[in-house]
Amino acid sequence: MTGALSNIRVLDLSRVLAGPYCTMILGDLGAEVIKVEAPGGSDETRKWGPPFKNGVSAYYLSTNRNKKAITVDLKSKNGVQVIKELVSESDVIINNFKTGTMESYGLDYDALAKINPQIVYCSITGFGETGPDRNVPGYDFIIQAMSGLMSITGNKESGPQKTGVAITDILTGLYACIGIQGALLERIRSGKGQSLDISLYDTAVSALVNIGSNYLMSGVTPTALGNEHANIVPYQTFKTLDGEIVIAVGNDNQFSALCQIMNVQHLSTDERFKTNPQRVENRKELISLLQEVFSTKPTAFWHMDCRANNIPCGPIQNIEQVVNDPQLAARNMFIEHDHPTAGKIKMIGSPLKLSRTPVNMKHHPPNPGEHNDEILGRLSSSKSII
Repeated sequence: MTGALSNIRVLDLSRVLAGPYCTMILGDLGAEVIKVEAPGGSDETRKWGPPFKNGVSAYYLSTNRNKKAITVDLKSKNGVQVIKELVSESDVIINNFKTGTMESYGLDYDALAKINPQIVYCSITGFGETGPDRNVPGYDFIIQAMSGLMSITGNKESGPQKTGVAITDILTGLYACIGIQGALLERIRSGKGQSLDISLYDTAVSALVNIGSNYLMSGVTPTALGNEHANIVPYQTFKTLDGEIVIAVGNDNQFSALCQIMNVQHLSTDERFKTNPQRVENRKELISLLQEVFSTKPTAFWHMDCRANNIPCGPIQNIEQVVNDPQLAARNMFIEHDHPTAGKIKMIGSPLKLSRTPVNMKHHPPNPGEHNDEILGRLSSSKSII
């Protein structure tokens, strides 16, 4: 069974997270992804840890399945020639070097488009290929700070907080993947490739969505609300008798149902709380009243009662609980595969569920240069590159 992108070859000159996350998705969808590193392996995540298993980093394993790996010295003429030869028979090339690096190698879009006019060339940088900060290196943590994301994450007590994962890297990888597939679809019509300029900073700002829109409309600078929602009430965590639960009431009917099961029906007809704008306006008073009731019963009680009445809710689970969730097991969201060095490894599966061309696990996350013989052996420049 072939994947949705089984006719696509991708040269992956990226490392760490945003680029490798993008190319892993392309590989999951069936593309042939060739991971290019310097001799010995130059993806920094190979050394990020612990944990390690037989010297293999869990971080590296998380974003590099369904790829083949070669090692090429891009600082040598022969190494550059190898990339050019591979570009001539590839569909996509992606890198996340600093602005100007690919140009210094003679591997910029204009140069490679002369070799293969159909190449889709994706550059991922911190701040983009244009603008006054184009030469500034970008890191997820810094981008979260500069983009405003940290200013709206956390609460007054905690101060600005980053998310628990490198979310701007992940979102940038997703945008890059979307852009690449869009360019490939357009190529069918035009017969031409194009270049993509994707930046972490742009991506992070796009992720402000309704919070950014709130400011653009009102001119009021948003502040961190912790687990509360800026535009919807009640939509937050509540303490229960034995823990916490998330309640996400999205409309007035759901609020009325919540008041019913909590035995505070009068709140749903109270002029202060009848509609969502009124509830946002009188947030403090309402939350105080609801919290008093939530504290009287355990999390499981509220979870079961709210679900039975179609009120969106969920317990706050730790990662161990997530891994053991039967819903995720039914969705194949945790998979096992054999690795030549690490042995049997466990990985997070793909959320992409395609009916005719399903995602499948073709390749383990490769060791540095694992596929040199297979891929480089057939190239005319291969004998002097490694």
